[in-house]
Amino acid sequence: MTDPGQRGPAARRGRDRQARVLPAHPGARRAAERPTAAVVGGGIAGLAAATALAERGVAVTLYEREPHLGGRVGGWPTRLRDGSTVTMSRGFHAFFRQYYNLRGLLRRTDPALDRLAALPDYPLLHADGLHDSFRHVPRTPPWSALGFAALSSSFRLRDLRAMNPVAALPLLDVSVPEVYHRLDDISAYDFLETIRFPEQARHLAFEVFSRSFFADPRQLSAAEMALMFHIYFLGSAEGLLFDVPRSPFPEALWEPLAGYLARHGAQVRTGSPVEHVAPARGGGFEVAGVRDERRYDAVVLALDADGLRSLVARSERLGDPMWRQGVAQLRAAPPFLVTRLWLDRPVAPDRPGFLGTSAFGGLDNISVLNRWEDEAARWAARTGGSVVELHAYAVDPHTPRTSQERHLIEQLHRVYPETRAARVVDVRHEWRQDCPLFPVGGYTDRPAVRTSDPGLVVAGDIVRTNLPVALMERAATTGFLAANALLERWGVRGQSLWTVPDRGRVAVLRKVAAWAGNRESKRPGPRARERRALGGRRCRAG
Repeated sequence: MTDPGQRGPAARRGRDRQARVLPAHPGARRAAERPTAAVVGGGIAGLAAATALAERGVAVTLYEREPHLGGRVGGWPTRLRDGSTVTMSRGFHAFFRQYYNLRGLLRRTDPALDRLAALPDYPLLHADGLHDSFRHVPRTPPWSALGFAALSSSFRLRDLRAMNPVAALPLLDVSVPEVYHRLDDISAYDFLETIRFPEQARHLAFEVFSRSFFADPRQLSAAEMALMFHIYFLGSAEGLLFDVPRSPFPEALWEPLAGYLARHGAQVRTGSPVEHVAPARGGGFEVAGVRDERRYDAVVLALDADGLRSLVARSERLGDPMWRQGVAQLRAAPPFLVTRLWLDRPVAPDRPGFLGTSAFGGLDNISVLNRWEDEAARWAARTGGSVVELHAYAVDPHTPRTSQERHLIEQLHRVYPETRAARVVDVRHEWRQDCPLFPVGGYTDRPAVRTSDPGLVVAGDIVRTNLPVALMERAATTGFLAANALLERWGVRGQSLWTVPDRGRVAVLRKVAAWAGNRESKRPGPRARERRALGGRRCRAG
């Protein structure tokens, strides 16, 4: 029997034959009596939880504070100075082929994922002229990592000879949660320093990934960076190319899913923030929103770090003291800026749809939306212009916003000089600070899916899980895990999940990593002392 909304193993897994399946807990197809559940938060995690619950007969009410769904992948209408109505969002998102569970969620309304378009490359550019590309890199490990090094202009033979291979061995056999036990007390920056990873390659490869967490490498846990290396290089055969929605996020992703939820009896209440949640007398929970207060058998908290911390602080009787203390310690990453420009002329025809950048004064990437998004393409065709989006992650919070916005556009002119002569038809600057921070040593303080109350579960990309997932895929996966925890309680079969392999996939490399780890742990000496010293070091900026 296949899971609801899925069309067999190939639809859920992808090309990687070593992808790992996590079978759902066995049980009845639907609940004998119809339980009720409130899902607080309409981002990816909340939508995944609501979908799995509603499909199995649970009476779901989804609460979302914003007037639109999708959370950090949401969108809303805005009117330009030329009279056009367009969709604005919080910026570009890459839908990698490793995102099995997120893609499974989208298949509910788009079985063949026709609403996603594949970008032909993932190019990276450094300010000194070095560039990298993933277009011709093999997808199967270990040839993927070796191919990247061989094809990359940022790897030089003398740099490779200077690297510390013993210090790099943890990257060869990443498993969860062991990688956090080994590397969570080290910053990504310090770990790469210890490896003596080539600085130019570091900017073009690892820093791009670390900054996708909206954090400076000096603030990011090395465990999160190592996990990303595993997911994309040595753990998965899906490669580093990705898909993007052909239409704005609401049209391509969330409006169809809202209709799907409604057909399964779920109530979707946008523009409905939740004020507090409290255990109800006799069991269940009272959920108080701006409109009314209702009782539910279970609650899924699918909020960002600030939203979860704030709601729990207002809900004095929710959870146990240790859980509440962990939630209270959650923090958001530094602010980030998304600048979208509607220009009166096109960029050069050879500009890629997406470009990762490094050392361009805070500019982290450039997207040319009219290369793939139909709404932007229609505007560009009608006006003869182009729609360009700029990202700046981990911005210094003390930097004046107007100067940062101006500086970001100046960096665009450096990278794409033809834009200097373009007139800006309109511009939108989106400043946000609600992405989770994964600080050095912070793993154990993050909440898990389950809490001390079996009717209260948590989902989101901040949530700790023993699976090799990150970013949007962590949000979708924990949403399904939260639903599964409740369904198991009610004796209902849950959602099967897929992940990349949960260990290093090359047996020889795993043995080398294990041998070196055992050797270093048993033999005191300079390397062992260095490893112990590094393990106790905190990140410089954290």
